[in-house]
Amino acid sequence: MLHFEKWKVILTILLSIIGVAYAVPNVLPPEQLSWAQEHLPDWMPTRTVNLGLDLRGGSHLLAEADTKKVIEERMDTMRLTTRNELVKQNIKNEIKTERNGITVKLLNPADKDAAVSVIHGIDRAATVDASADGIISVSLSDQELNDLKLKIIEQSIEIVRRRVDESGTKEPVIQRQGNDRIVIQLPGVDNPQHIKDLIGPTAQMSFHMVDESATQEGLNNMRLPMRDNPAQSLIVNKRPLVKGDRLTDAQPNFDQSGPVVSFKFDSMGSQQFCKATKENVGRPFAIVLDEKIISAPVIRDSICGGSGQISGGFDVKGANDLALLLRAGALPAPLSFVEERTVGPTLGSDSVNAGKHAAIYAFIFVFIVMAASYGLFGLFANIALALNMIFILAILSILQATLTLPGIAGIILTIGIAVDANVLVYERIREELRQGRTVMSAIDKGYEHAKGTIWDANLTTLIVAVILFSFGTGPVKGFAVSMTIGIITTIFSALLVTRLMIVGWLRKARPATLDL
Repeated sequence: MLHFEKWKVILTILLSIIGVAYAVPNVLPPEQLSWAQEHLPDWMPTRTVNLGLDLRGGSHLLAEADTKKVIEERMDTMRLTTRNELVKQNIKNEIKTERNGITVKLLNPADKDAAVSVIHGIDRAATVDASADGIISVSLSDQELNDLKLKIIEQSIEIVRRRVDESGTKEPVIQRQGNDRIVIQLPGVDNPQHIKDLIGPTAQMSFHMVDESATQEGLNNMRLPMRDNPAQSLIVNKRPLVKGDRLTDAQPNFDQSGPVVSFKFDSMGSQQFCKATKENVGRPFAIVLDEKIISAPVIRDSICGGSGQISGGFDVKGANDLALLLRAGALPAPLSFVEERTVGPTLGSDSVNAGKHAAIYAFIFVFIVMAASYGLFGLFANIALALNMIFILAILSILQATLTLPGIAGIILTIGIAVDANVLVYERIREELRQGRTVMSAIDKGYEHAKGTIWDANLTTLIVAVILFSFGTGPVKGFAVSMTIGIITTIFSALLVTRLMIVGWLRKARPATLDL
């Protein structure tokens, strides 16, 4: 155990230097840090630890997804598709929408088998029950509904994250809470209204033909208001020509009328739009965003270039926001905000100061106890402890992890865990010395016998930290992350850094006795 391979010595020293280098930006004055981040290459250590909402201040939002509406829309789509497919097969029917499905009444019960075959091909996830009198019930199972809700929330989180990232907000925390809610934490944002305006709209854009012959809504069309003048409305076909999920890009732009939004389709969207405009030259179509018509231009010629633009009396900010929403994608379900909190920067700075003081006091107390208990070896342990704290700070900076108040608690706990590893070694060395071993032999046996205990103790703690991270949320995850990093750096510090210092001292001093 006292023999150190040369590569281990080099690796330990090199990692220690790298750790110090990546931790230094956290203590630089703001002016020097800004200069370093602007002028130094990206690979240089210029990143700092991100402070969470409770330390930096900011806004906390809790949004709820309306999954019921999505399920209703899926049922409505199932009804329209089923009706059209059955008509194509000359199967006369009456259809009505139920809570989690549809009911099809066949006018000729003899068509039952053919109708069931058609319905199975429309939605294979649906359960189809047919009776002898020609009544067919189509529904989604509880498992399918739960999977659909989970998918809606996961998609919503991804879309919200894109919108928040594009808005320039740094280090947001966006995660699921329960079955239909999303927690959004925005450090440094003291006025969340603009973010709410970006997150809230579903931004579901689609293109529909205007039904000029209709005077009222029917099964295949709907009446939608104009966005700029809600008193006016148009009747449009329910089935869209192209959906907004075929958009690949959207950017604010200008033309003679002022700010506009230019957009591009993917290859499939380009083909659909080209085909639709070619077949409907001279007819108006509606550009619909969140069930409101932005504009309804007349198709003058086929549009086959895969791009176009939306105009509708935008100002510059409105064009920018709409382009951002379209680029980020449409929310699968409407979001409503059920909770909003703002944490002031004063409270955050108080928490930072309290955490700093707690960490400093813990370090000083441990420093004194170790020095008093183990003398020179206690000093070695204290140096390794200081490096351990530096390693934690460096890794948090490299990973760009968000440090929260529970995270600081995890770091403070790590101070005790880190010292515990050295205590195990030193107490084992004392036992070997009492048994009459020489200094070299006692230290060698002490490390050899304590190593297994150190690994067992830290691995069991690591398992707990992983469980906390896997099943916990928010603050619990922050605590688990900082403790996990602390456990890894503790093993490195105890088994390599401290031992390297002790071995170096032994080779130089070669003591005959050891006062430990």
